[in-house]
Amino acid sequence: MSPVEERSYVEAARREKRAALEALGVQPFAYRYDRTHTGAEALAVYRDEMGEDGPEVSIAGRIESWRPKGKVVFGHIEDPSGRIQVYLRRDVLGDRYDLVDLLDLDDHVGITGRLFRTKAGEVTIRATDITLLAKSLRPLPRGKTQTGPEGTVTFGGLTDPELRYRQRYADLAVHPDVRQVFVLRARATAFIRRFLDERGFLEVETPILQPLYGGAAAQPFVTHHNALDMPLYLRIADELYLKRLLVGGIERVYEIGHDFRNEGMDRTHNPEFTMLELYQAYADYNDMMSLTEDLMSGVVQHCLGTTVLERSGISLDFTPPFQRVPFIEGVRARTGLDLRTATEEQMRAVLLKANADAEAVAGLSGGRLQDEVFKVFLEPHLVQPTFVVDYPKALSPLAKEHREDPSLTERFELFVGGRELVNAFSELNDPDDQRRRFEDQVQQRAAGNHEAHSYDADYIRALEYGMPPAGGLGLGIDRLMMLIADKPSIRDVIIFPAMRAEDS
Repeated sequence: MSPVEERSYVEAARREKRAALEALGVQPFAYRYDRTHTGAEALAVYRDEMGEDGPEVSIAGRIESWRPKGKVVFGHIEDPSGRIQVYLRRDVLGDRYDLVDLLDLDDHVGITGRLFRTKAGEVTIRATDITLLAKSLRPLPRGKTQTGPEGTVTFGGLTDPELRYRQRYADLAVHPDVRQVFVLRARATAFIRRFLDERGFLEVETPILQPLYGGAAAQPFVTHHNALDMPLYLRIADELYLKRLLVGGIERVYEIGHDFRNEGMDRTHNPEFTMLELYQAYADYNDMMSLTEDLMSGVVQHCLGTTVLERSGISLDFTPPFQRVPFIEGVRARTGLDLRTATEEQMRAVLLKANADAEAVAGLSGGRLQDEVFKVFLEPHLVQPTFVVDYPKALSPLAKEHREDPSLTERFELFVGGRELVNAFSELNDPDDQRRRFEDQVQQRAAGNHEAHSYDADYIRALEYGMPPAGGLGLGIDRLMMLIADKPSIRDVIIFPAMRAEDS
């Protein structure tokens, strides 16, 4: 069946109106329009003392309501600022009024006219001209709204989450609250940039296509460069390139960019996501904790006007200082195990006692097993902003060895509401130690850990030139926005999330 045959009756009728418009010599898709005011700006300039002779304005937007009554029309035009009523009369518009019967809800139009207040009390534009800007050939799924004793209720419309993510353009068009999520996201990102710029950090861009991936435990997406006849990987993290810049003398550096990990999708994971990574010479993870407290409390205050968020009946307080929980002590308090000395059999036993999947547990070893014990027993209880500090070395191949306990590293993660938001280290800058860590990762990969790091000889060479002591951190922008916008899924804060291919 051809696309034309699949069109609905409504879509076919709109195309007939397009043909009628063209027959009248009306261009259904304009090139531009001189808008003088948004709807909200037009409402703001009117004063009651102006009476019937308010200022002339030209507004543009979608037709949100349209009520022809003989030789007059009342309607509402909607733009991102809100909506404003318009009033059209045949005796004023003359031949331009012929457009009225050929317009539909969701058409983009431009209206010029003077502002006045109707007897019903609504500020309105009395149109002296109307211009069709874009014909809507497919109606937006707005739904029907009814107002009764219980309030306003909307029936139907675009409610299926999968369809909303897939057709984000329609979701944005009919749900102003969704648009506000991405306005909020832009405000948060702008604050983060300003926060770092004011502290002397330099924003840079590092390669997305990399000959060797690293900086995180994840599987990459693989592609091929035809001219060079070599495989390339979409980066899984920015870390190793940014730390090369420390070697080159850029002492405070950051990047806000997309990373890509070829992994499963759930409420907190999307294969393409946005990370902030920053590195500061002559700092350690204690300095990074202080910076994180200032950054997190600042961005929450900037976006929401408070540092105390109400989420699911819980008050999350971002007022510094945040509480700190040592990794080893936190797990030991809930399992009785010291992960520095516990055997793999002991770790598997506590996981199975907690009803973990036996087959999955059997496939874990080393650091991955330690991490699973942490995720099952401690992570869900980290509700208030909490730094988990001093991770086992097997979990942190790029972090500096703890200065007081060589079995640990100087690493922290910030958790809020049981979710990781920030990961940070005192950065490992000893090339020989880093070489040994990479070699251990290679052995883990050979043993079946496909997320282990590759051996990066060029990065070792960079460290051999001398990298200053440094602290670094990574912040997941998408998870931060889930918290700030109070959204349950990462797809709600990514404007075009990854989706399974749509059936043709």
